[in-house]
Amino acid sequence: MDEAWLRQQIIDTALAMSGEGLSPGTSGNVSARWKEGMLITPTGMAYDDLIPEDIVFLEKNGEPLPGARKPSSEWRFHLSAYGARKDAGAVVHTHSRFATALACARKPIPAFHYMVAVAGGEDIPLADYATFGTRELADNVAATLKDRSACLMANHGQIACGATLEAALALAREVEALAAQYVAVCQLGEPHILDGEEMSRVLKRFESYGQRDGG
Repeated sequence: MDEAWLRQQIIDTALAMSGEGLSPGTSGNVSARWKEGMLITPTGMAYDDLIPEDIVFLEKNGEPLPGARKPSSEWRFHLSAYGARKDAGAVVHTHSRFATALACARKPIPAFHYMVAVAGGEDIPLADYATFGTRELADNVAATLKDRSACLMANHGQIACGATLEAALALAREVEALAAQYVAVCQLGEPHILDGEEMSRVLKRFESYGQRDGG
């Protein structure tokens, strides 16, 4: 994979994320695994102004290269996500409207719809709150993503992992759609939650969902 191409893909993903309303302004951040570290969006820069050279490479210990721009303030939980999810090649963090509303209410997304299995389990869980940019938040995210590819973050937003930037953004979109549906269902009354036995069947079927079986 070409590094310059990947840097541009990170910018394109950030622009799509912002353009779709998943993260207003410069909120949220995007990264991709690269060599022994990662490439990540810089802090405090409008996505429209980014060029590939602005994307920051961080070693696995969090050290940037000399002369690099300052990375996103959330670089710690991006690195921790890669540590927790060895299958992840990219991470997208958004402040999307409904996922953030649930996160601020400290409500995970339960199995009100079978599609919550898209994140790899019976729910889309909620990482415990910690101040943004801290090691504590990174540890909370890592613990929550250990057996999920997406989660909400208390009083913050959502984070989604994928093998590629495209996959991570697609999952972030799905989480936001499920969050919006869950909020709507809760307004109608008590949601009917699918039980563990049914979700086990759903997760089994998800092993060959879509094009995974080549069909």
